[in-house]
Amino acid sequence: MSELLSTEILARLQFAITIMFHYLFPPLSIGLGLILVITEGIYLKTKNPIYEKITKFWVKIFAANFAMGVATGLVMEFQFGTNWATYSRFVGDIFGSALAAEGIFAFFLESGFLAILVFGWDRVTPKVHFFSTLMVCLGSMFSAVWIIIANAWMQTPAGYHIVGEGMHAKAIIDDFWAMVFNPSSMRMLLHAIIGCWLMGAFFVMSISAWYILKKQHLEVAKKSFTIGLVLAFISSIAAASSGHLLAERVAETQPAKMAAMEGHFITGTGGAPLYLFGIPNSEKQTVEYGIKIPGGLSFLLHWNFTTPVKGLDQFKPEDRPPVGITFQMYHIMVTLGMYMLFITSVSLILLKRKKLFESKLMMKIYCFSVIVPVIANQAGWIATETGRQPWIVYGLMRTPEGLSKSVKANEILASIIMFTLIYILLFLVWVFVIHNKVKHGPDEIFPNKKRKFIEENNV
Repeated sequence: MSELLSTEILARLQFAITIMFHYLFPPLSIGLGLILVITEGIYLKTKNPIYEKITKFWVKIFAANFAMGVATGLVMEFQFGTNWATYSRFVGDIFGSALAAEGIFAFFLESGFLAILVFGWDRVTPKVHFFSTLMVCLGSMFSAVWIIIANAWMQTPAGYHIVGEGMHAKAIIDDFWAMVFNPSSMRMLLHAIIGCWLMGAFFVMSISAWYILKKQHLEVAKKSFTIGLVLAFISSIAAASSGHLLAERVAETQPAKMAAMEGHFITGTGGAPLYLFGIPNSEKQTVEYGIKIPGGLSFLLHWNFTTPVKGLDQFKPEDRPPVGITFQMYHIMVTLGMYMLFITSVSLILLKRKKLFESKLMMKIYCFSVIVPVIANQAGWIATETGRQPWIVYGLMRTPEGLSKSVKANEILASIIMFTLIYILLFLVWVFVIHNKVKHGPDEIFPNKKRKFIEENNV
């Protein structure tokens, strides 16, 4: 039993390490992809060569990040067959269709047009190049679509039936579209994509703020920062709205997860409080040192301060998620989301007053704020996945049941050490490449293009 437990913990730890490392890169690609569509779209409309310069610069960053996302994603999928063979057998029909759709509709679309995006500037017409940029952007989002559909099915299974028993049981698709549009998929997808846009926007603003502080490439930096700021502000509002919609669905379909996220232990007969922060104590069934809004959780979920919300006391102890980590990760995500909304709102006011780029304090804040959406995205997914426990497929298969029967704890530990060292090396390479591209900065505009634009527009 102890060996099984240690094997389970190590297998889960390895998956957490690989997927959290991988998830540093695809969200950034999705966010940068949208930025590229915006900047190149402005260039196509205005013919202002500065936007061509901006787009070409961020394309270089995008390409380096895209390559890292592909490399780290392959390892993640191999674990299904090594550490989680029983689980893979159970969900193979579901995941096989979703991952095949990702390859057909997303990866080939994205990678097929990437070469034109990177190398096609002087080889195709501006409209064809913009179309390629748009396809790369859509391809990166389609990748998220099918991965999140697969994950959402684990949260709220639909459109299936079970054949076989025990280790040989399988979930077979009855209705493909019911599987795709399972109860949580679209709300999860919307919230996740918006989180990716925030990562891209804050990444662009961080590098642009650094240029502004150094008084380098000011025209590119200020225009890039402004585009990133507007996207970040809109995405911050959208993230709060989509997060609320997702929370309502979680309360309907996974009430134990919602109770764990909010530290709601006792159901009671009145409204459930909303905790701003605190430390859940599962033994005492309370949140210690907590600041709460009475009836706040009931209002958010039911628009009524007195409606009861199902607490953890309604579930068997063995069916309850780990409350501590789920609660804290959820609240970290929400807190950082509010920070992003606040800082972008203040920045838009300063921008309108033409004081933003003169504020060294704000530029320094944005240099370091690049980490904020990264932590928020990671914390949100940790809350989502730990809140699903003890189920690997909610209500159908418990996590220990999905383990491979032949893999030993020491084998997993050895692979964790090996892959951690490789990931550290890969991350250092990524930092080195991005640093060099940022240090080099945008390429200069051809003088004849700039002169022609000035003459035609009387600038």
